[in-house]
Amino acid sequence: MPPLPKGTHGPVNLKALNKNVVQRLMSYLRAYRFPMLVVLVCIITASIASVVGMTFLETIIDDYIKPLLLEANPDFSGLLQVIFRMAAVFAVSVLAMLVQGLLMARISQGVQKTIRDQMFSHMQTLPIRYFDIHTFGDVMSHYTNDVDTLQQMLSQSIPQTLSSLVTIVTIFITMLIKSPLLTAFVILSIFAMLQATKKIGGNSAKFFTAQQKSLGSLNGYIEEMISGQKVVKVFCHEEKIKEEFDRRNQELQENATKANIFANILMPIMMNLGNLQYVLVAVLGGALAVATNEAFITLGGITVFLQLSKNFTRPVSQISQQMNAIIMAMAGAERIFKLLDEQPEEDHGYVTLVNAVENPDGSLAESETRTGLWAWKHPHQDGTLTYTRLTGDVRLFDVDFAYVEGKTVLQDVSLYAKPGQKIAFVGATGAGKTTITNLINRFYDIDDGKIRYDGININKIKKPDLRRSLGVVLQDVNLFTGTVMDNIRYGKLDATDEDCIAAAKLAGAHDFIMMLPQGYQTVLSGDGSGLSQGQRQLLSIARAAVADPPVMILDEATSSIDTRTEAIVQRGMDQLMKGRTVFVIAHRLSTVRNADAIMVLEHGRIIERGTHDDLIAQHGVYYQLYTGAFELE
Repeated sequence: MPPLPKGTHGPVNLKALNKNVVQRLMSYLRAYRFPMLVVLVCIITASIASVVGMTFLETIIDDYIKPLLLEANPDFSGLLQVIFRMAAVFAVSVLAMLVQGLLMARISQGVQKTIRDQMFSHMQTLPIRYFDIHTFGDVMSHYTNDVDTLQQMLSQSIPQTLSSLVTIVTIFITMLIKSPLLTAFVILSIFAMLQATKKIGGNSAKFFTAQQKSLGSLNGYIEEMISGQKVVKVFCHEEKIKEEFDRRNQELQENATKANIFANILMPIMMNLGNLQYVLVAVLGGALAVATNEAFITLGGITVFLQLSKNFTRPVSQISQQMNAIIMAMAGAERIFKLLDEQPEEDHGYVTLVNAVENPDGSLAESETRTGLWAWKHPHQDGTLTYTRLTGDVRLFDVDFAYVEGKTVLQDVSLYAKPGQKIAFVGATGAGKTTITNLINRFYDIDDGKIRYDGININKIKKPDLRRSLGVVLQDVNLFTGTVMDNIRYGKLDATDEDCIAAAKLAGAHDFIMMLPQGYQTVLSGDGSGLSQGQRQLLSIARAAVADPPVMILDEATSSIDTRTEAIVQRGMDQLMKGRTVFVIAHRLSTVRNADAIMVLEHGRIIERGTHDDLIAQHGVYYQLYTGAFELE
């Protein structure tokens, strides 16, 4: 199969994105209505308590400190009581913030889990074509980088932003009560700060989006290079891949640098503007107090107002700072929702695979228990049901197919495999051998023609039921973390240990398994990194054997096994293939001599077909391949 073009991400429309993403994120918070309500109450309580606590300074200064300077015998009898009240108010603020932090940690982790669950579940429904055009690293970045940015936004950015907003409102009302004139001056200062935030934050947004995109690209490249490290070293491409890595890393650096430059200069600018405002408010307030002999504002009032104005500026700065994290999270959320919005694999099938029993009159009926006899359950529009015995009769009629529109891979392919027959495909790489098997199990759907399975159009069969009837052994073996027994049982999850051992013996894997440290209980990890390629392939064959399917697809299943091991495997495969319809793709033509029919493919067409003896007698392409007149590859 030719490589497909890699997927690209277009520029993010932030105006449209924010509205859509916020709405979707809010839907995840609906399950936490009560905790969110408590968080909101805690935020309001903490903010109001913090502001009220600051107002005690006016009482302390005007009623206790100023008399100390002006009177000979000041009265301090009530000072301790004021201090205790002030401490109690601040204690309420601290307690409210503690409860808020604990609840937001629970909420953010719960939302993370829900999103990861949805992504993983949805990923299982995506067609194989999606993974052809997206690198594994890019898909993985959804689960790591993108979800992490959401977690930071939910646990930190949103609570701090809400807290800042409530603080701003509370402080504004308090300042307005203390001095409308000074409040107006502070508002003008804040307006100047917001203009600076808008200018700098707008430039930051597009670069944070580009940073997320570059990070996904870099992760995808790293994943590819790690999995292909042996190939890199064999062809001495270390310098070449370092150059490509440097290019992608440089792109990430540039986007991240630009994003963080704007993000990092924002806080110093806001802080200095805040300091300037603080000085000007002190000068203006002092002049107002002196000019009016404290008629409009007292010394204690000025002190409180300075604290309020300083704390009024800080939330504005915090909101500006958190906006960067929110923008980054929005970019990550957009990528997550893009994955969740990918169209799942379509399945309009209605014919299902069921256990069956044969009635005395020869008809079939559905069984609730495993019987060893399988049937296709076919509902009809009139409400009746018919059962067709699963025999493994597979036929292709004038099939055309292209992975990419306009680039035909198969053209006018017709063939049949009667129950129990062994059909072999030979031909050069790219001739279409694997594509045929991918169409039979509906990893891809044909463009034209028909494929019938036991006389039923495979489009009418539910994909899970269709694939359950097919055993597949691929050239590239994937083993999972777990014991050897678990990896064999992956073919049939309800298989007993005895079933798995029998399948291993059938595949010729039993002897080497017994030589492992813990035999069948030996734990494999890293895709079976401790095993040879041949041993991994034997486990793959055993995994298919334990499923006991009526149809087997062997895609170059012995290509990674040495000649001696191949002879062992072949004997097991012959036992496995008895009574089954088998499709074999092999480069070693010696493995397909006993096939009932051999299809020779070239450029997506079947150019020769027949038994081994028939094709040898024709002295055509197969004869030349078999006798070595030219190489298969």
